[in-house]
Amino acid sequence: MEEQIPAWVDGQLTPVGKLEVHRRGLRHKAVSVFLMRGNEVLIQRRALSKYHTPGLWANTCCTHPHWEEDPASCAVRRLREELGIIGVFPSFADQIEYRAEVGGGLIEHEVVDVYLAEASSGLLIQPNADEVAETRWVDLYDLAARVARKPEDYTPWLHIYLGQHMDRIFGQTAVHRA
Repeated sequence: MEEQIPAWVDGQLTPVGKLEVHRRGLRHKAVSVFLMRGNEVLIQRRALSKYHTPGLWANTCCTHPHWEEDPASCAVRRLREELGIIGVFPSFADQIEYRAEVGGGLIEHEVVDVYLAEASSGLLIQPNADEVAETRWVDLYDLAARVARKPEDYTPWLHIYLGQHMDRIFGQTAVHRA
């Protein structure tokens, strides 16, 4: 059975199959996490087997909550499932809505709860090969510049987050790092 995620159908939040949500471009809930280490952010290159945006670089992790799953619990779950990261508890940073074509006739129209977390020293990262091709720590502002220069190497949502909402997401953190 296809995974059911929370999407709005005729104004009502309803469990809908994930692929159907993206085919129809339905507005739906999502969660994104940025794991920081000082001035650096952990990014991932999506596995080539992903059904959309394979091989593109994205923020630390992003997903859709299960039906009736709390967004904060979802963030912790996906850190563990995608990257093998445990013992990190992200803090809510902001909620952002965007709509973007992601290839293959699929559309992400997400209402995203964005979370930030600070990596502890010695944090163990064990990417799930079904989800993540590779990871890399990069300076936040270098990343924003790279995304602006070569957006085709990055997911549409990372381009939107860093190009349009960086101050909202990173707030005082971004000011202190500048």
